[in-house]
Amino acid sequence: QVQLVESGGGLVQPGSSLRLSCAASGPSFSRNSMGWFRQAPGKEREFVAGISWIGGTMYGLDSVQGRFAISRDNAKNTVTLQMNNLKPEDTAVYYCAARDSEGIITISAGYDYWGQGTQVTVSS
Repeated sequence: QVQLVESGGGLVQPGSSLRLSCAASGPSFSRNSMGWFRQAPGKEREFVAGISWIGGTMYGLDSVQGRFAISRDNAKNTVTLQMNNLKPEDTAVYYCAARDSEGIITISAGYDYWGQGTQVTVSS
């Protein structure tokens, strides 16, 4: 069983940066593939980025390529999403997710555990 707690969201101006963190508890974190998803009001949840247990990464949105970076620290049981040059369209609730299986996938149904989400609002 894995429990996930996100932090680091907030209200920022366009062009700013935020660093989201996901703290995981559970005996198997180092073997979990992890992902960040986001959901804006009235829209479906979408895959932002994922990272395998050995550090391989995948980004799901062209719009975040080069601006967002996902990383993990297995010793500290944390996954981080560094978000730079934020834009109003990045406004959403951001969720951390974990899956017991190896490999990164982009569909939310493939993840076994979810955090409660953290709000990111980008507005001038």
